[in-house]
Amino acid sequence: MKKITSKDNKIYKLCTRLASRKYRDTYGQFLVEGEKVIRDAASAGQKLVTVLTEEGYPLDEEKYPCPCIEVEKKLFSQLAQTTTTQGIIAIVEKQTVSREEFCIRISEKSGNVILLDRLQDPGNIGTIIRTADAAGYSGVMTIKGTADLYSPKIVRATAGSLFRMPVYAADSPDEAVEILEAAGKKILATGFDTDLYYYDVDMKKDTGLIIGNEGNGISDELMQQAHKIIKIPMDGEIDSLNAAVAAGILMYEAVRK
Repeated sequence: MKKITSKDNKIYKLCTRLASRKYRDTYGQFLVEGEKVIRDAASAGQKLVTVLTEEGYPLDEEKYPCPCIEVEKKLFSQLAQTTTTQGIIAIVEKQTVSREEFCIRISEKSGNVILLDRLQDPGNIGTIIRTADAAGYSGVMTIKGTADLYSPKIVRATAGSLFRMPVYAADSPDEAVEILEAAGKKILATGFDTDLYYYDVDMKKDTGLIIGNEGNGISDELMQQAHKIIKIPMDGEIDSLNAAVAAGILMYEAVRK
C-alpha cells in the first residue's frame, strides 16, 4: 500500500481542499469519513475515488474497488473531521442528477419529496434527510441558499441516507415549484395563518413538503405558491418547533396513513 508522508502530496492536498464547498463544486468530489458510511456509499452505487487510512488502520483492501493509501498519523489527524478520528476517509465522486432524471425518479410510485428552503444547520439537514429516507420519501430538493449537502458534517449526519436518495438543487423557488407540479405533487408548507392541521391532509403519496430556514421559515415566494398551508398543534407558549423535529412529525404522517 502506498503511503503519504508529506502535506505536499497531491492527494493529500486534494483532501484538504475538499473541506471547502468551492472545491467540492469544482472537482465534483467530497469526503466521507468512517468505514460503515463509506461502505454504504459504495453499496448505493457511489463511485469511490480513493480510500485513505490512518497509519496502522487494519484495512482489507480487497473490499474497496479503488486505490487505498496509508497516511501518517499526524497528517491524517489534520484531515479528519471528527474529534476522535475513525481512521478511514474516502474521496467520493458526486453522482449528479439532471432535472429530467430527478422528475422521473420522484414520479415513480407516486413518491413524496422533501424540499429544503435555505436550511443551514448541518444537524437539522442531516436528520431531515435521514428521516425522509426512513419514511420512504423518494427525493430531496434544495433551494439556492441551503447549506451544501456534501459538507462533511451533513454527510456524516445523514448516516448514508444521502447516497440512497436522488438530490436536485433548484436555482429558485419558481424552479422548485415547476418541478414538483410537473411531477404531480401537492405542495405543502407549514405556517400559522391556517386552520388546517397536518393530520387533516392526505400526505401518503405525491406530496412535496417544504421545510423552511431555521430562523426565517419558508420564503414568501414558496408560501404563496404552496397548494396548502398546514400546521402542527402546539400547547403553551411555544410557537415553533425545531426544523428537524417538525419535519419528522410531518413525514411520518405518510407512514401512519
